[in-house]
Amino acid sequence: MSNDEDSREAAMAAFQEVHGCLGELAARKRVEGDDLTSALIAARDEADRLGEDELVSMLALLLSAGHETTVNLLGSTVLALLRHPDQLDLLTREPERRPDAVEEALRWDGPIQNVIWRFTRKPVSIGDVTIPAGEAVALSVAAADRDPARFLSGAEFDITRGERSRLAFGHGIHHCLGAPLARLEARIAVPLVFAKLPGLSLDGEPAYRPSTVSRALSSLPVTFGNVG
Repeated sequence: MSNDEDSREAAMAAFQEVHGCLGELAARKRVEGDDLTSALIAARDEADRLGEDELVSMLALLLSAGHETTVNLLGSTVLALLRHPDQLDLLTREPERRPDAVEEALRWDGPIQNVIWRFTRKPVSIGDVTIPAGEAVALSVAAADRDPARFLSGAEFDITRGERSRLAFGHGIHHCLGAPLARLEARIAVPLVFAKLPGLSLDGEPAYRPSTVSRALSSLPVTFGNVG
């Protein structure tokens, strides 16, 4: 996910290593296992619907999309609540707002900042700018989800907002298949963090991994302990 120029070679090496591991996993699952990987292998071997490279690429997608983005969502949601103690207090008093807190975190600081490249099939006009056909376009989900024309006081974190039309999980044919699972994980995990770490508070500024795609914390300094 990194866009750091200095880490490009290391990123490519890691990419090849992950694909090698997933190829070995596929070979092992052919003779053992009864899970999602096995189902994909069946689609590859029995129905001939996936090529071998497609199979490994699909496993890589499931690994990154099912792990990386959810980890980022958990970190960003905890951080948002720590930076807005009034919202955390409200959530503590009214735990039924957990789904609203997760939805607002997705909008306010979602795990994906910019989507993968799109290409214009015909000229597209946005405001006073016309993008010619055949151009590559980088779409900013982060900007869209804070658009003041769409969200009243969009720069503010407010779990009582109630508005759930955000683009954190994509839209239409690009909508994330794992969205329900990611939401469920966050609704369970975030309250547990605060329950198991009483008095949790920030102890410095967080740091982020360099990426124009993923909004990923690399460190989140905190303190916690008994309160009261």
